[in-house]
Amino acid sequence: MGNEKLPTSHFLLALAVVAVWGSNFVVIKLTLFTLPPLLFAALRFVFALLPAIFFLPKPKVSWLNLAAYGFFIGVGQFGLLYIAVQSHISAGLSSVVVQSQAFFTIGLAMYFAREQIRQFQFIALLVCLIGLGIIASHTDQDTDFLGLALVLLGALSWGIGNTVSRNAGKVNMLAYVVWSSIFSVIPLIILSLIFEGWDLIQASLGGLNSTLWAAILWQSWGNTLFGFAAWAWLLARHPAAVVAPISLLVPVLGIGSAAIFLSEPLPLWKIAAATLVIAGLGINIYWPIIRTRLKSSA
Repeated sequence: MGNEKLPTSHFLLALAVVAVWGSNFVVIKLTLFTLPPLLFAALRFVFALLPAIFFLPKPKVSWLNLAAYGFFIGVGQFGLLYIAVQSHISAGLSSVVVQSQAFFTIGLAMYFAREQIRQFQFIALLVCLIGLGIIASHTDQDTDFLGLALVLLGALSWGIGNTVSRNAGKVNMLAYVVWSSIFSVIPLIILSLIFEGWDLIQASLGGLNSTLWAAILWQSWGNTLFGFAAWAWLLARHPAAVVAPISLLVPVLGIGSAAIFLSEPLPLWKIAAATLVIAGLGINIYWPIIRTRLKSSA
């Protein structure tokens, strides 16, 4: 438990998780050429829910807590993200911007738990905001203000979901995500019926082919079930300070895979903005580790 270095097999497992999470934005973009976003999000959570719910007992938390988490993650995070990625923001930039959830989580902890912001967190937030400002100043046909706003709202929803899950206490997170998916599926289906319409839903479901099914299951089983289970398994065996920094590769892989598979351009401003956002995340994760090591070596 106290090992400071991951064994090779565990490191490779962590890399597999972040590779799935990082490449996910390309899969989302390609799928949204065919499926409407709210229906796509609903299907993601249908198969995160089924059949796993029959094998995992309900975690010992209130239904209200599960409902809040399911709504903010399902509708708030992914519903808004999918709408944005469909036509308002590039896949690569969305993978970077959504990571601002870390700072929304800190802000919510300050408000609800009365936690004090630390100097390094303020510096990290400032660096991240500069990166986001660069993105906002370079909107074009691939990324507009609405897309940026939707992804930031999705990141805020992710932060709220993190706050809700913290209030759940120590639970099996995989079971928690599976059972909360009930409360993602229901509102997403209702919203899809209202805004996308039964005719489009029926046509989209009738047009599902093996490629689209693979994309849906990649979202449900790859990102949710494998990703959460493997990450929770790693965190149970190693300090968070050893595992968490590897997640910084998610936006790197997101913007890189979008450049490779979607031919998204990588102008200097985009590289600079992504670097600043990732640097802000890095300061937030690494500074406590560095400070602890400096104290222990003093």
